[in-house]
Amino acid sequence: MSVVTKERVLEQLRTVNDPELHKDLVSLNMIKNVAVCDGTVSVHVELTTPACPMKDQIKRDVETAVRRIPGVQAVELEFSGQVRAGRERSQQLPGVKNIVAVGAGKGGVGKSTAAVLLAIGLRRAGASVGLLDADVYGPSIPTLMGVEGTQPRVSGDKILPIEAYGVKVMSIGFMVQRDQPLVWRGPMVHGTIKQFLEQVDWGDLDYLIIDLPPGTGDVALTLAQSIPMTGSIVTCTPQDVALIDARRAVRMYEQLKVPSLGIIENMSYYLCPKCGNRDEIFDHGGADAAARELGVPFLGEIPLNADIRRFGDAGAPESVFTASKDYVVRAVEQVVSTVAGQISVRNLLHVSGPTLTVE
Repeated sequence: MSVVTKERVLEQLRTVNDPELHKDLVSLNMIKNVAVCDGTVSVHVELTTPACPMKDQIKRDVETAVRRIPGVQAVELEFSGQVRAGRERSQQLPGVKNIVAVGAGKGGVGKSTAAVLLAIGLRRAGASVGLLDADVYGPSIPTLMGVEGTQPRVSGDKILPIEAYGVKVMSIGFMVQRDQPLVWRGPMVHGTIKQFLEQVDWGDLDYLIIDLPPGTGDVALTLAQSIPMTGSIVTCTPQDVALIDARRAVRMYEQLKVPSLGIIENMSYYLCPKCGNRDEIFDHGGADAAARELGVPFLGEIPLNADIRRFGDAGAPESVFTASKDYVVRAVEQVVSTVAGQISVRNLLHVSGPTLTVE
């Protein structure tokens, strides 16, 4: 019988590519440990995000590759997730690995809801997440996260973000009355955003999700000039009017040198809860077509559903993942994992560090 060695296992694992990066797992430093005992091979694979969309395929490919080695009787896989940082880290936010802006070309397309679902989904997968409400003229994150009326505490010279559902949250909505309009010029908005970046104690985060105002105004420019962002996400609905503005938003981020992570199609379709009939109220597939036209990823579609609206109004966004219709949960989780995968792809293109050594 052939003798199975760690070296032989590693050699075989070099034939297994990450499905998105098309590089082998060993070179990407995703193989953290290999152990061999009486024909049983144990492999520890460290995924690049707890929300990795390709985990099942990686599992199948690793098992298939290792079982090709003569003498292997069983394969045991252990998975962990370690979010990796982009090549550039923000001096203002040294503990934040990835900064993701969620914007929209126009209002009313569910941008803030998408930002909240993304933050909650990443946290549920095991990542540490912050959510910054940078929509200073229409801050809705406190309501959606169920923390409206809460006052942040101050420690030393730092503002402590509010924690909700395991997510660190900061918003101008914590500091003004619910119905108080903010009639501010650009310099005041600029100063507020800078304060949220520099004076809030975000701590160590895998992801900081930033909910931007709709359109192509001052806040996006301030962020692009202040911090290196991992990428931007544009949320839109399928109809032509929304897509025109979404295209403008994508082009704006390109001009600001912020990489595009892709486009989310919100309110993509409606399934009648009584008869199951599918109605594409705002058309369907427009965001996918626009993404292909613009050369950016399509991140998935979120249906128009009363559960999302009801749980959002109630400030209970986690219930979208635990108490919504199955097709809603699947759609939202798919968007979350696709976004996480796109972030990993961008970061791992610049991967470096020690590789596994075999003693």
